[in-house]
Amino acid sequence: MDSLYLVMPAYNEAENIEAVVTSWYPLLEGKSDESRLVVADSGSTDDTHDILLRLREKYPKLEILSDTGRQHGPKLMALYGYAVECGADYIFQTDSDGQTDPGEFDAFWKHRKKYDAIIGKRRSRGDGISRKFVERVLCMLLRVIFKVSVPDANAPFRLMKAELVDKYIKRLPKEYDLPNVMLTTYFAYYKENIRFVNISFRPRQGGVNSLNIPKIVKIGCKALRDFAILRKDMFK
Repeated sequence: MDSLYLVMPAYNEAENIEAVVTSWYPLLEGKSDESRLVVADSGSTDDTHDILLRLREKYPKLEILSDTGRQHGPKLMALYGYAVECGADYIFQTDSDGQTDPGEFDAFWKHRKKYDAIIGKRRSRGDGISRKFVERVLCMLLRVIFKVSVPDANAPFRLMKAELVDKYIKRLPKEYDLPNVMLTTYFAYYKENIRFVNISFRPRQGGVNSLNIPKIVKIGCKALRDFAILRKDMFK
């Protein structure tokens, strides 16, 4: 029976985290006993961590990583590394803000043997036009810089074989800001057996998104510098 590590980063998600954990945790049923739901919560200044500690008493397969750094990217890097180290067969990543639908997971899991990675393609963006525009620009940059064409580079709804994640995550610094983007890029560039599937993407269910346009611009400028370095490694 395959093991699944369902991983999600969290930061100041006190308004969402209980509902998210409660809705995603049942997906571990029917998987191997080693399967886990792992939340990386480090740096939250609200009650997110206390809520997770309380939930852990109710959900024995819930694990908390609390030493991963505050930023989203390093949390993902730590989560992926942890899942690989623990011997997961499959890793599914989503976010803890309630924007993704657990009901759409089974369609991904059903086809896990046919593909090495199944990645969500957001049909619409409940988080606003500006975020949709940023994603379009990002995909355009990947076409120009890495010569790959993908419909959604950064979707937080992806089922991947752990061995595939391990193959490429080693190429990235532990503090890298956009690991999902680069994993998607590597998969496409090296022609891995991947598939993109339409998913829904709801508005944030509660709280305030920690990313705003100035932060996105700052991350984007750094990403361009990082892309140049990673491109040299890929094209050498």
